[in-house]
Amino acid sequence: MREGSLEAPTRHHIGWDHPDFLSEAKIDEELRRVFDICHGCRRCFNLCDSFPRLFDLFDASPTGEIDGIKSEDFAPVVEACTVCDMCYMTKCPYVPPHEWNLDFPHLMLRARMAEAKKHGGDFVARELGKMDRNGRLAALASPLVNAASSRKRKGVRTLVEKVSGIDRDAELPRFHTKTFVMADRGDPVRPNEAAPAFGKRKAVLFATCFVNYNKPSTGMAARAVLNHLGVETQVFYPGCCGMPQLEQAQLDQVSAKALKISAAFRPFIDQGYDVITLTASCGLMFKSEWKLIAPKDENVDLLSRATFDIDQYVVDIARKEGLPPGLAPLDGGVSVHLACHARAQNIGPKAAELLKLIPQAEIDVIERCSGHGGTFGVLKKTRPLANKVGKPVFRAALKANKKHIVSDCPLAAKHIVQGMNELAAGSGDAVAAKSGEHPIEVFARAYGLLP
Repeated sequence: MREGSLEAPTRHHIGWDHPDFLSEAKIDEELRRVFDICHGCRRCFNLCDSFPRLFDLFDASPTGEIDGIKSEDFAPVVEACTVCDMCYMTKCPYVPPHEWNLDFPHLMLRARMAEAKKHGGDFVARELGKMDRNGRLAALASPLVNAASSRKRKGVRTLVEKVSGIDRDAELPRFHTKTFVMADRGDPVRPNEAAPAFGKRKAVLFATCFVNYNKPSTGMAARAVLNHLGVETQVFYPGCCGMPQLEQAQLDQVSAKALKISAAFRPFIDQGYDVITLTASCGLMFKSEWKLIAPKDENVDLLSRATFDIDQYVVDIARKEGLPPGLAPLDGGVSVHLACHARAQNIGPKAAELLKLIPQAEIDVIERCSGHGGTFGVLKKTRPLANKVGKPVFRAALKANKKHIVSDCPLAAKHIVQGMNELAAGSGDAVAAKSGEHPIEVFARAYGLLP
């Protein structure tokens, strides 16, 4: 046996369609094996609430060991996992190739999938996860939807909370009648022929559900930057990547999305296009999660190898071809939150590297989970947990109090700014950042491509 953490972590396929995958007896056996190893290590105590809950079970048990814990007491541990992957990627010394073969987040998915099959799962979370349906419907009446979802409409939000379980105090994303795909069609752009990368690269931007319906400005900034760098671009959106379904352990639906979307991207890849994702979660799905869920599909494998995160791609251009002149210093500095799903891609702190290309950039980095975790940050029953996990990030960002707060996870950026404002309300401080942004938006502004 070799000591852990001496080799790069590898991952086994998720055998979600195997007959034993949902066996309650086998899941309980594996939970007990893994939990017992975690109890003897405890390196993950400060990552998320799953581990404190687990260790509290051991500490309160009559024997202090796994045999003193009832299986029905495991549920809160499974519930608290946000599938951020940080335990697997940054902390656990016993992931493969270590022979103990721990994969805590995917075991939580397995347990969650079995629970959903038995009891039906969380209805509200499942419905919130239907991003394309929700986005298309909300876009039809976005002014009304945005007005109704505003925290200023306390009566409406109280009613929504009672009916749906969405916390009345959670800041919700806004919707746009003109989606990113629609905005792109109406504003064609051409690559900068004077840029060093001109004629050397072409890229197709995966719009992502959030950017398409909720934050088109991120997509327009990304395309403006790439075209300014000389990259020929197209925008494509065949559907949501399935991260919301992954978090709900609807692995059959994730597999179906992987097969459909990767096949839709195949013509672009065959023509030599790089595939660019605009949010960290989608990049993680394309690069790694889909391969673990649909391991034998050629299109999934090709898409994985063709995919770049937008920050990663711009940094790569800067290193290999170089950037055109014109980057100007920013006023007020930037706090860069390294999103968990960006860190899990194992590509380094690309958001920070991107912004350090800006002259005289004043940057501080926050490398800790924001706590948002998909629906965790908006549902009444889990928002206190999201705030608990995110509070160290809120404090760090408020202490730095830069003009810009950026994250590759748009929900995390929004969650952080709201958390900062809630902390500041108690102290009387003023928050410099008005809203959370994607790093590419700040980079575009430094080039003068955004107001």
